[in-house]
Amino acid sequence: MTAAAPEPDSRPRRRDVERNQEALLTAAATVFASSGVDAPVREVAAAAGVGVATLYRHFPTRSDLVVAVYRHQIDECAEAGPDLLATSPTPFAAILSWVHLFVDFLGTKHGLGRVWDGDAAEFTALHVLFVTRLVPVVSDLLDAARASGEVVAPTSAYQLIRAVGDLVAYAPNDPDYDVRQMVTLLVTGLRQPQPAV
Repeated sequence: MTAAAPEPDSRPRRRDVERNQEALLTAAATVFASSGVDAPVREVAAAAGVGVATLYRHFPTRSDLVVAVYRHQIDECAEAGPDLLATSPTPFAAILSWVHLFVDFLGTKHGLGRVWDGDAAEFTALHVLFVTRLVPVVSDLLDAARASGEVVAPTSAYQLIRAVGDLVAYAPNDPDYDVRQMVTLLVTGLRQPQPAV
């Protein structure tokens, strides 16, 4: 009697699936930042090194892909805060690095509403996720920079996130506008006492 052949291990395939999904999310973020969320899905698939069919297996609609990228980047921004605080030379340097990462995230977010085919409650849930995940991260960065004496301006994490968002909002439409320069100017202002208005 011969021994039964071992059942194939599904773990390598699962790792391939996870790698493909990660590659698609990373590629889509890059493509959306440069070409907008209306970029052809074949461009995203090519950048990820997979076929279009693989993309559609993971993300059946464009809005599925855009929302997945949005959620993925929220997670990356949230996880980056503590890492930057631990590895940057100063808390202020960590804030500046984090804000530039956030600018990249906002670049991929443009046009989300145009491709969204879900309901309003789901769209609102994304905004709630954005605020609940990122405001505490920025609060921790600001607290550390205040404790080190590097930040003295009285602003909240939410105000800073909102101000950066406003500076980024029109950047794609104006080639003469250097959003990173303006955001750096804004963040550098946190080091200065603010006049009464």
